[in-house]
Amino acid sequence: MTGSSPTTRPNQPAEPPNRATTKATVQPAATPVAEVGLTDDTEAGATHLAPGKRISDAPTVEGMPGGASPIGRIPVMDVRPIVDCGQRPAKSVVGEDFVIRARVFREGHDAVNAQAVLTDPDGRDHYFAMHCDNIGLSEWSATVRADRTGWWTYRVEGWSDPYATWAHDAGIKISAGVDEELMCAEGVRVLERFAEAVRGMGVDASEIDKGIAALKDQDRPAAHRLGAATSPEIKGLATWMPLREFVSPSPRYSLLVERERALYGAWYEIFPRSEGAHRDPETGEWTSGTLRSAAKRLPAIADLGFDVVYLTPIHPIGTTARKGRNNTLSPEPDDPGSPYAIGSPDGGHDAIHPDLGTFEDFDFFVAEAGRHGLEVALDFALQASPDHPWVQSHPELFTTRADGTIAYAENPPKKYQDIYPLNFDNDPASAYAEVRRVIQVWLDHGIRIFRVDNPHTKPVPFWQWLIADVAKDHPETIWLSEAFTRPAMMHTLAKAGFQQSYTYFAWRNAAWELEEYGREISGDAAAYMRPSFWPTTHDILTPFMQYGGPTAWKLRAALAATMVPTYGIYTGYELMEHVARPGAEEQLDNEKYEYKDRQWYLYEPGGPLENRSLAWYLKRLNEIRGWHPALRWLRNLHFHRADDDSFLVYSKSRVVDGHRDTVLVVANLDPHATRETWVHLDMEALGLATWSTFDAHDHVLNQTWTWRQDNYVRLGPDSEPVHIISVRSH
Repeated sequence: MTGSSPTTRPNQPAEPPNRATTKATVQPAATPVAEVGLTDDTEAGATHLAPGKRISDAPTVEGMPGGASPIGRIPVMDVRPIVDCGQRPAKSVVGEDFVIRARVFREGHDAVNAQAVLTDPDGRDHYFAMHCDNIGLSEWSATVRADRTGWWTYRVEGWSDPYATWAHDAGIKISAGVDEELMCAEGVRVLERFAEAVRGMGVDASEIDKGIAALKDQDRPAAHRLGAATSPEIKGLATWMPLREFVSPSPRYSLLVERERALYGAWYEIFPRSEGAHRDPETGEWTSGTLRSAAKRLPAIADLGFDVVYLTPIHPIGTTARKGRNNTLSPEPDDPGSPYAIGSPDGGHDAIHPDLGTFEDFDFFVAEAGRHGLEVALDFALQASPDHPWVQSHPELFTTRADGTIAYAENPPKKYQDIYPLNFDNDPASAYAEVRRVIQVWLDHGIRIFRVDNPHTKPVPFWQWLIADVAKDHPETIWLSEAFTRPAMMHTLAKAGFQQSYTYFAWRNAAWELEEYGREISGDAAAYMRPSFWPTTHDILTPFMQYGGPTAWKLRAALAATMVPTYGIYTGYELMEHVARPGAEEQLDNEKYEYKDRQWYLYEPGGPLENRSLAWYLKRLNEIRGWHPALRWLRNLHFHRADDDSFLVYSKSRVVDGHRDTVLVVANLDPHATRETWVHLDMEALGLATWSTFDAHDHVLNQTWTWRQDNYVRLGPDSEPVHIISVRSH
């Protein structure tokens, strides 16, 4: 039964391996487990079990080729999820359901059974009964969850089920009139062992005694005796306290369980210097916003329903090779420079730009964010301007070219003359220690989320070490990887410890692309990589967003907010800032190189430009996310069909306190045309019978229709591009 919380018991040592015979034991279970292994329609739930006798705990045996582990008496193979052959942990968050799978089988025809076992950080085992999904392929699965953060392990145990074997065989033979007395006698032997084991657990075995007495009564028909020995009461005991033989566990695999924010959250990005910035209408001179003025924006961000406010770098900015507006090499005297050109005589990564304020102001900002229910994420860009103090104090952190100059950053054809990348190979110990010192500064000021700029340009072992070292004292810390690079590097950074990852979502526009990508990120990769969807960033403005009009901006925000648990919005999204710099996929008059005074008051409710803002739409998306627990998970993404290949249809379901929460999304991906199509739903994925109907309540339009398996839809610029539907069964 999905989502049940198993009772636990202290972990117990395994029996020595390779015993020729093993006395059967029983295990109490918290939820009924059917006679799995005999039929393909069994049910499984969380179990509460005492240890069975094991004949193999999968040790490494000296002398086996390659030091291989022996196969158990009841083989348990192909356990999933497993990351890099078990070398790295799978990941989950508190309360998240995920599926453990394995192949469990044995020789001959005797019944087998299986369970998944999660061991918590205190060494207590949590048992979950497994379901046989496919007898022919020996596929078993269990939906499990961990109830607190920390380092866990998981394994799968298979065992022989003597009671289920006897009940199955006796039922066939006695109904055919074959070996009736022999089967009753065999039943007595099994039930006597069962009764002894049950009493050993301190449980009343009188019902089993009645079954034993019935089997011995030769004056009664064999079928009646069998019925008494397989009564609901005895079967109930057999499911709650299964009699187990030859318990064979798989190896243990690591599971890192983190707080929910590692999986779920809505981010809002700001440049603090723009919040409160203004230009003198007479002189044309700009005055920078401050951390205090940026704090005034927090109530509006919180009102939109965001969880995290993400600050681009707040450190001093260098003047050497400073970039002007639109990334030019000829800045005006009052151009502020890119905040990613970190470092000046005022300090480096451990300092705050004087225009923004002091650490006291920063602490005020963090406190105000917390007061409004927001966490603060800080941009961590490991690079330096030519004016950074490190250039003098830590020259080993940089690469010196043959001509004696320090190498600046390049991403051909782009050149970043105002930025020196770091070199971690000249003196790794010094580099690691200095970066760790800097991180501690911000940890001490309350930061527990870091958005890391271009982590793929630094060694993976460095990130693995840094994230693990910070987690020793601050395991709640979350790291978002901004690595738009090859898939191998993106996935490896996630395996190295990054809790979240930017993705290719911005460039996936067609239905087949999004479905393919959705299956990838919610499939095997979800065991270690958590995607964050951003329709735009301060670096990214795709042609789809440049030319798609308001429909495109609604569409992409809706997809980002509902396909995955974590998504992000770059400030100004509400205003649909869609004009690109010629030859680049980024905004014209990019905020990286100048101040932006967006005059938010003009777009507030009742303001003269209210109808030009999508703030209401973002707020509704975040309200929908709050109403539906199903949208907090990643691995529950399921795709449906539409006749028109411009439509994307998917759903997410989750059972909470016995109630199914299901969200269905139907999106027309063509921002330029209203389209009509028929949508064909996988009703089973919605928790419904194929022939049933349901109330489809559209949260955006606030309308409800009666839907069924096949439905006509019409979406596009003249109405709304996306249906976000709450499925309400009749």
